[in-house]
Amino acid sequence: MDAKTPAVLVLPGPVRRDEVAGLCADLRALLEPGRPGVVVCDVGGLGPPGLAVVDLLARLELTARRAGGRIRLRDPDPALHALLDLVGLRFQVEGQVEEGEPPLGVEEAVETGDPAL
Repeated sequence: MDAKTPAVLVLPGPVRRDEVAGLCADLRALLEPGRPGVVVCDVGGLGPPGLAVVDLLARLELTARRAGGRIRLRDPDPALHALLDLVGLRFQVEGQVEEGEPPLGVEEAVETGDPAL
């Protein structure tokens, strides 16, 4: 794996409360110096979304932020995405364009007479 490829943390389901600390430790290890500040969390196997999953993802995001990184979700169930929206948690999803970034394949044109911003 090259230095630009984000690490992947596979989150198996169902998640038990006693597993959260271990998953946070796994995430911290993946955010070691020299690696990108993003870890992709594969949530496809978490099963039905619930508050335990929301709690896990919130704790993982907090752990990542404290380590100077962040997490990105891979393969979230639409119901999980809706639940996260409902509780006010926003996560970047793999394949989605980051806020402020133009979609791939879109180039911004600059007219020669445009003033600098």
